[in-house]
Amino acid sequence: MLSDWELWACANHVLQTHGDQAPVHVADQIGALALAGDAAGIQTWQAIAARIVQLTSETADRPLQ
Repeated sequence: MLSDWELWACANHVLQTHGDQAPVHVADQIGALALAGDAAGIQTWQAIAARIVQLTSETADRPLQ
């Protein structure tokens, strides 16, 4: 498994590379890994997806309390 920092970096890279299509790219990756039976890869991409959601949510602009 990647470190937390690496997962955030991957999420940021996917957003920069794929923009609004980032969720589609993530879904494609998870689908391919599911077909290959790669549970660890699926888990990694799910963690990246969660960070993409956080980066793109409206609350991301709010300061942490």
